[in-house]
Order: sequence, then C-alpha cells, then structure tokens
Amino acid sequence: MTNPTLPPGQIVTKRFPVVGERAPSPGIETWSLEIGGLVTSPRVLSLTDYMSLNHRELVFDIHCVTSWSRLGSRFRGVPLAEMVEPVDEARFVSFQSFSERDHHTSLPLDYALEHSWLAHEFEGEPLTAEHGGPVRLVTPGKYFYKSLKWLKAIEVLAEDRLGWWETNSSYHNNADPVSGRERFTSGSLRPEQLERFRLATNFGKYRGRVLLGLDLAGWKPASSDMRRIYLKNCDLSEARLAELDLRESNLSLSNLAGAKLAKSDLSGSDLEGADFSGADLSGANLSGTALSATRFDGAIVAGAKFDQAWGLVESQQTYLAGQGVRVS
Repeated sequence: MTNPTLPPGQIVTKRFPVVGERAPSPGIETWSLEIGGLVTSPRVLSLTDYMSLNHRELVFDIHCVTSWSRLGSRFRGVPLAEMVEPVDEARFVSFQSFSERDHHTSLPLDYALEHSWLAHEFEGEPLTAEHGGPVRLVTPGKYFYKSLKWLKAIEVLAEDRLGWWETNSSYHNNADPVSGRERFTSGSLRPEQLERFRLATNFGKYRGRVLLGLDLAGWKPASSDMRRIYLKNCDLSEARLAELDLRESNLSLSNLAGAKLAKSDLSGSDLEGADFSGADLSGANLSGTALSATRFDGAIVAGAKFDQAWGLVESQQTYLAGQGVRVS
C-alpha cells in the first residue's frame, strides 16, 4: 500500500542522510546572522543573541530532492516571522550560507513567513556541523534544498533572486514535493544537441556541465572516457555502459534500471536517488559514492566494490547485504 504522506518517487528512511557539502566555510567559528534588505530594522545577531530567543519545537516530514524522506522529524528553533519585519514592497526573501560555494536559496516572502524556521536542534540534540549547525533554515512543504545549512544572512527583496542550486543544477524554484514534478525545471538539450551528445566520441566539452532530463535509454557511448559527466534525472534504462570510466560523475535521480555497468568505474560519483534496479553492476567500482535514496533491488552486484560509499537507506542496505555486499 502506498504511504499517503509520501510524495511520488520518495523512499522512507529513519536516518538523516548528509547531502551537499559536509562542512561549512571558514568564518563560521564566530557565527552571526545578518538580517537586512527591505526590513524596518536591519540587524546582526550573535549566537548568544539567537540562543536567548523564545525557541519552540517544530515537527515535519523532510523530503529531499534526491528522493529520500524522513517522516516526523523534530527540530527546535524560532519562526522566521519573529525574526524579520518587512516593509510594504517586500515580496521575496533570500537566504545565504556559510559554505565554500556560497550557497543561497530564495522563497516567496508570504510562504517563508508562514512556514520557515531557524533551527539549532534536531531530535533533542544540537545540530551537527554536517547537518547545518549551529543554525540552519528549515522550510516544511518544500524540497530540502529550500532548507539552507549554515545560515549566514537573510535578505528581504522586492524581486526574486534564484538560488545556487536553482541556477547551477536547474532545481525547480517552487520545489513542491507533492506532485513529484518539481525537482528540476526541464530537459537541458534540444533534440539536435541530444543527438550530437549521443554520437560524441569525445566528451571533453561536456565535463562538469549538468545535463538534465535526457532520453538515453539503451544508449551505448562511443567513448569509454566519461569522467565527470553529469547526467541528472536522465533515462539511462538498459544503457550499455560496461567497462566505462565514470569516475566523479553525477547520475543523481537518473533511471538506470536494467543498465549494463559491469566493470565500470563509478568511484567518487554522486548516485543519490539513482535507480539501478535490475542493473548489472558485477565487478563495478562504487567506492566513495553518495548513495542516499539509491535503489539496487534486483541488481547484480557480485564483485562490486562499495568501499567508503555512504548514505544508503535501510531497505537498500538490507538488499545488498543479502547479496553478500556490506555498505557501512
């Protein structure tokens, strides 16, 4: 039976997988929060100031865009509405992070004031650094990239400012998980560009470039060198990808059901939310891969390496263990 609280494409975990960067940028040691833009009273809060506020408990279901969900998650903090007093022309709010890549995201102001909180505790314990401590944003009702880690600044705006993930990975700006159709915006190549990609004998110009929503079902690349190729939310079902160099690639949320990946090297890759159901991964190297919400049901994994792979949810860990593969 389908879980009525679970959006389409999500898989339940009791863990709290780490996604994105695992540590903040230098400077967070003396944490402070700047609140500015279109507000009546710009200010800067120290951690002591923040900790003196009237904190309460917030319980909600986390839905990560990589397709894991943690139901009934308990945070403690303070509503955003008690932190900012916008002026009349304010319409949006941007949140900035203490991160190496200066992550930021935005929300319509009305939604943020109704739903967003600042949080410093998770399940009764202080937030760890890898989960956004000392203080992060949490926004129920949106994919979790709208809940920014290591909150550094809040800026109230008249016009929207697309966030880092929305700009660089085409994550959907509305980020509503309920429909299951707002993970990404759209496919990123026109039909003629897709055909050139399918026939490419050298992938150099595509390295490090995010390619979204491509139909590559049954594809057999003409080159075995596919290092740092980012194919997110793509259809790679039944693709013939055996013995390829796919190191440090990104196949997150892609459909690789039935794909042939025997003896391929996927080490260091982002495979979060990818579906390898029924795929042949015999002898493949998945060492150091990110595996939160990755599916392996029915996959052939004999001889595959999973050294220092991380993030696997419980049901998939059980499946792999039944195949003689242990992932910590």
